[in-house]
Amino acid sequence: MGAFGESFTTDGLLENTVFVGGKLSIGSAEVVVTQPRLPCYKLGIRFESDEMVKRFLLSARTGFYVAVKREGSVAGEDQFTLVDRDRDSVPVSEITRLYVTKKYGAADLASARRALSIDALPDSWKEYFEERLRRSTV
Repeated sequence: MGAFGESFTTDGLLENTVFVGGKLSIGSAEVVVTQPRLPCYKLGIRFESDEMVKRFLLSARTGFYVAVKREGSVAGEDQFTLVDRDRDSVPVSEITRLYVTKKYGAADLASARRALSIDALPDSWKEYFEERLRRSTV
């Protein structure tokens, strides 16, 4: 049962195997993975710990958000199934790592550029990566 911030609690959908832009079906619904879930200061308040946000990020188990592409019926026993994924998509864990990495290396620059091509990634994330790329290549 979800306890804090979840709409779905899953087993086996890990951030390193789920890709931003990936389309998943569950029941008769279809969703697309849009972005990692990032902790905010409220997590620290909830657990009464200033270290909680850092611990959450270090766990690499941040979760992710999805957008509904096709409404449908979903039951508790329904399983998520991968429908489609762009070949240039990026794992949720890589997007999160790029977000928190202080200095980009060559591989990071390539991943950030690839992330910009993902239609499902929100504009705010694309703007963040565009700014990071501008600062990294100056």
